[in-house]
Amino acid sequence: MQVDDALISRLAKLSRLDPSAAQREKLQQDLRNILGMVAKLDELELDAVEPLRYVTGQENDLRPDEVGEHIDRADALRNAPDADHEGGFFRVPRVISE
Repeated sequence: MQVDDALISRLAKLSRLDPSAAQREKLQQDLRNILGMVAKLDELELDAVEPLRYVTGQENDLRPDEVGEHIDRADALRNAPDADHEGGFFRVPRVISE
């Protein structure tokens, strides 16, 4: 991957940042260093190495799902203001804009 002004400009646009000329030069150098370290890791022979699932070697002890006590839908909707439920569902503010 070539780290040039076009890449820095694209990354700045995606991250909605406006780095100065000095910051752009520093970012270019930092990205080159990072890619150099990754390239160095690519030189390692890892075919015989097992993938690591957990750093501690301890696995999660998950409990089985069990149906427990639950609140009735009508009781739950009774706690919502009249304007905040409709047709048996809670109405919430939109969080994804178009």
